[in-house]
Amino acid sequence: MAIDKYLDKLDDMLDSAVALPLAGGKKMIDADKMRDLLDTIRLNLPQEIKDAKAVVSDRNQILEDAKAEAEDIITRAENRARQLISEQEVTKAAQQSANDLIAETQRKTKEMERATLEYSENALKKSEDALLMVFNEVKSTRLALRGKVK
Repeated sequence: MAIDKYLDKLDDMLDSAVALPLAGGKKMIDADKMRDLLDTIRLNLPQEIKDAKAVVSDRNQILEDAKAEAEDIITRAENRARQLISEQEVTKAAQQSANDLIAETQRKTKEMERATLEYSENALKKSEDALLMVFNEVKSTRLALRGKVK
């Protein structure tokens, strides 16, 4: 069921609440039913919000994995460079190859970090938009309720 329907149920619950005498328009609502409905709304939040939470929690792990992979590539490049340096005829070629490998690794690391940050930014933007939409729905419902209470 969409969040709108749960919010409609919440609105219906307020409409059908029993007015308290001499309380200036205040009404009595079953707190347990209200909590159950709020829990249901929380469980049915848009998937983008859940995805954004996962992205944020996974972001550090992705960066750590990228750095570990980069360090592994650098270690392999350094080992390869030492091996080539031991052969006098190819010393210059080995140094250039190692430098190229290190530069390529650094470039790939920066690209992976940039892509991770961009993905995180996009996911968080989608979550922000979804939260803003839910916030606006809750605000308009609250304002509508305020209009009915007066």
